[in-house]
Amino acid sequence: MTTVMYGIKNCDTIKKAKKWLEANELEFTFHDHRVNGLDKAQLISWCETLGWEQVLNKRGTTYRKLTDEQKAGLTEATAIELLIEQPAMIKRPILEVNGQLTLGFKADTYAALFAK
Repeated sequence: MTTVMYGIKNCDTIKKAKKWLEANELEFTFHDHRVNGLDKAQLISWCETLGWEQVLNKRGTTYRKLTDEQKAGLTEATAIELLIEQPAMIKRPILEVNGQLTLGFKADTYAALFAK
């Protein structure tokens, strides 16, 4: 089983998700957007699969710092460009397990995902 967690290492939700995976003795690779970069084609794929409005973290401080005009004018294309420039605006974590994507962290969701 191939598992990759995407996010930013200092994110509290990432820390919780990593702790859960480690406590359940599940092997995974961590990809830090800030350190390892962000592939535009992969981001587009995530947006197609999960929906760009789901991938965009509207609760974070980076998003809240955008002007009202920037927020109002968001489309999938502009959101993708913004996420490439500001990967902190990507909802975290994105967990890829054998090609299946899960967004965010909930212990019950992870338990069901790995029970398969």
